[in-house]
Amino acid sequence: MTGVMSTVIVDAVEHLVRGIVDNPDDVRVRLVTSRRGRTVEVHVHPDDLGKVIGRGGRTATALRTLVAGIGGRGIRVDVVDTDQ
Repeated sequence: MTGVMSTVIVDAVEHLVRGIVDNPDDVRVRLVTSRRGRTVEVHVHPDDLGKVIGRGGRTATALRTLVAGIGGRGIRVDVVDTDQ
């Protein structure tokens, strides 16, 4: 995957997440590469965690589907709980 495609994925996820949370200034999205592959990490304000995950995980699943459509199946999406 090229650097441009990585930027497109991160920007798209960040734009969508900022649109659904109450604290858009606290949204951080980054692409991390590890032995397990590439992961888009989504960090949000603790009060917004439920909105990003969604009822029954639907919103998180939609984000994963979007990333798979843009960048292929080799990229995971993790919504990181910052309270831990």
